[in-house]
Amino acid sequence: MSEIILRTKGLRKVYGKQAAVDGIDLVVERGSIYGLIGKNGAGKTTTLKMIGGLAAPTSGSLELFGKTGSELGMVRNRVSCLIEDPGLYGNMTAEQNMLAKCLMFGIKDKKYVSDLLALVGLSNVGKKKTKQFSLGMRQRLGIALAMVGEPDVLVLDEPINGLDPEGIVEVRETLISIAKDKGITIIISSHILEELSKVATHYGIMHKGHLVDQMTAEELQDRCSMRIEIVTNQPDKASTVLDGLGITNYKVVDRETINVMERLDDVAYINRELNAAGILVSKIAVNNESLESFFLGITED
Repeated sequence: MSEIILRTKGLRKVYGKQAAVDGIDLVVERGSIYGLIGKNGAGKTTTLKMIGGLAAPTSGSLELFGKTGSELGMVRNRVSCLIEDPGLYGNMTAEQNMLAKCLMFGIKDKKYVSDLLALVGLSNVGKKKTKQFSLGMRQRLGIALAMVGEPDVLVLDEPINGLDPEGIVEVRETLISIAKDKGITIIISSHILEELSKVATHYGIMHKGHLVDQMTAEELQDRCSMRIEIVTNQPDKASTVLDGLGITNYKVVDRETINVMERLDDVAYINRELNAAGILVSKIAVNNESLESFFLGITED
């Protein structure tokens, strides 16, 4: 059974009279890459700030590594955050920025710095000043800085926002490498589900301060997988026909829709058998919902 390292119950944050986050129940497993997905203004950043200890909840509870309430201070150092800009010293090199952060942790080993820079793909930048870095390089250095002190959880807010395609690939590969080589649990927010789907193992979907759904990567793919969609006003009778054809992997979605997840090449045959049984089929087609259309559908008002 997977270990739960983060759990929130009814977590709420109010600014003035506006609830930025309103009663969310998050569950994050050790070793996962948890993607917090939502449109701009959904409450993702506020949620991550509360997880990282940068904002205090108005109400609700947050549990980290089995600790909650006043005991959270005992484990806060196991969580590291990169919220918004990395905050680099522009006139310093990547190594100098790293050494400055390491001194705060009492770390003076240059090999420790070089190993982290290699992990994020910045081992060959030499004496180049960080003010000359591309946005993707800045984000990767920010991730390396967040990893100083060997945290168990890395919290990243929109690390691919504004990056060009090359920068997105660089950051994506960095995150996969960190999760694989270091075993660090990553909580990452984004409003781009298609890109997040390339790294995340679990998802939480936020909309207007609420957590509207949580699922694994496998469950998300199942919801968006190819299927035969049958629309009829006789779904019960149609189900009997499907059973008779040896079709078992299907689901009655509502009073008029059945999704069949197998024998996708037998659409004409299935339609003929339904017609032969006197069932009026108003629509039958193979559909494949994109990740983005799924996201837009689940977050519509």
